[in-house]
Amino acid sequence: MTIYFGYEKGQVMQALRYHFISRREIKIMLILVNVFALLSITLYALKKITPLAFLTGSFLWIVLMVSFWFILPILVYRRTTTFRHQFSMRFEENDFTLSHEKGSKSWSWTALKEFIESPHFFHLYFDSRSFFLVPKSGCKDTDEIHELRKLIQTKVKKA
Repeated sequence: MTIYFGYEKGQVMQALRYHFISRREIKIMLILVNVFALLSITLYALKKITPLAFLTGSFLWIVLMVSFWFILPILVYRRTTTFRHQFSMRFEENDFTLSHEKGSKSWSWTALKEFIESPHFFHLYFDSRSFFLVPKSGCKDTDEIHELRKLIQTKVKKA
């Protein structure tokens, strides 16, 4: 199976948000920050902390959420030139190949550690920090998306 694709900025931004939020260490940090925020509002309501302490905690919570939702995806998108190119990707039984006007690269399925599926992409992870986004929009129809999903599921473990 071969698909042809480019990237749409809005969809890539959403996929990058999904990537950041799905990381284990970030999930743990977000949970801890939200527990801290709930504790802070409870202590403020019980008059155990000052308004300044509550506002400081709230400000830190807002900064963290804005960082993960807007700043990090924007920085990654701007820094990565991959999202500005057109590609073709061929999926076969033993490997997959990514082609671009300047060349191509093949990987064995064993090079992938895991995959995640988001609304518009398949996230193929080589390791915890290195991944490739395969847009579902590159497929001709939902049958081809389903076929690609099945192939990826049989070759790579799901995160």
